[in-house]
Amino acid sequence: MTPIEKWPVFRRHDQAAACLQIWSDLGRAPRTIEAYARGLGEYLLLCERSGVDPVTANRADVAVYVRELTSRPHHRGANVISMDSGVGLANATIQQRLVPVRLFYDHLIEEGLRSSNPVGRGRYTPGRRRGGQAKGLVPRLTKLPWIPDEDQWLRILHVAQSEPVRNRLMLALAYDAALRREELCLLRTDDVDPSRRTLRIRAETTKNRLERVVPYSATAGVCCPSTSGTEPP
Repeated sequence: MTPIEKWPVFRRHDQAAACLQIWSDLGRAPRTIEAYARGLGEYLLLCERSGVDPVTANRADVAVYVRELTSRPHHRGANVISMDSGVGLANATIQQRLVPVRLFYDHLIEEGLRSSNPVGRGRYTPGRRRGGQAKGLVPRLTKLPWIPDEDQWLRILHVAQSEPVRNRLMLALAYDAALRREELCLLRTDDVDPSRRTLRIRAETTKNRLERVVPYSATAGVCCPSTSGTEPP
């Protein structure tokens, strides 16, 4: 299913559909296009409910979208365990949803349909404290990553023991090489070098489009029958 088939609202907004097609033609990753379509599609639907033309929307109209994101209940409801209040999307998710909206208005400016972007960006202002960086539309929060303690790690490993070899191997490789989900799921057999115990992470599967080679441990090698017993030179 294409993004436009999933989000029919694009059929009612030619400029948004054209913008989505440009992103796709420029070679953005399919998951990126899917995320952009979701963020922009939700914004277009909100504009329709509010009776606002997204092409001429102002900063106040975008602020309504931000308010909706910050107050939206999580789709998993009470099953979500979070350090936050449990109301609204996470800050990182809100930032992600605003990116396609910002890029949409950049597109309109380039097409000569607008003179300004209502989403805006953080701007460098000489003379300001803290490096002169002004806040964007939504402050960006940076939290420390969650690191499981020893007991939590043991519980994870205990559950993994009953998983198939494939799942145990994926867990081991993700841990050894710090792989993102897409990098892990798109690994091919020719990306694995058992003689050196390394993985080739292809550029097209990475977020920054930079290829790299990472090692994996002997323990991960044992998980895979094709590499078990193979030692590096």
